[in-house]
This record gives sequence, structure tokens and C-alpha cells, in this order.
Amino acid sequence: MANTQKAEAIAGLSLKAFLVTTIGILLFGIYVGVLIYGENSLTVLNHLKEKKQALKQEEKTLKVENQRLQKEYFELKQLEPKELEK
Repeated sequence: MANTQKAEAIAGLSLKAFLVTTIGILLFGIYVGVLIYGENSLTVLNHLKEKKQALKQEEKTLKVENQRLQKEYFELKQLEPKELEK
């Protein structure tokens, strides 16, 4: 008991307060770890932002290609002989 009181006097905290503080710090560390590396983490968010940007770029490329192909299609369609109506 004397050792406990001596340790409390040195640390300035009771054993109970020390344990509660330690457990709180550990839980906070786990929480931060989950935020950074978990399923809904910041790394996943950054990856999804990069993927979104790549998809937007692909969308622009495909729109340009679609316009080119539509132009080619209508040019070819104009070259076809028109059907005679009866």
C-alpha cells in the first residue's frame, strides 16, 4: 500500500485515473487508426477521388469519339442512295 501511495505521489494521479486515461488514449488511437486505414477511411476517400477524376477524363474522351463517329455515320448515310417512294 505504501508503494501505491508513493507512486501516486510521484505521478500526481491515482491509479484509477491513470488507468482510465491510458484506456482513453488507447481507444482514441484505435479510432484514429480506423479513420486512416479502415473501410471508410481517408485513403479510400482519396482513391475514390482519383477514380472519379479518371472517369471524368474517360467521359470526355468518349464524348469526343462519339461525336466523331456520329459525324462519320451521317456522312456515310448521305452517300447512300435515297429510296424511291411509290
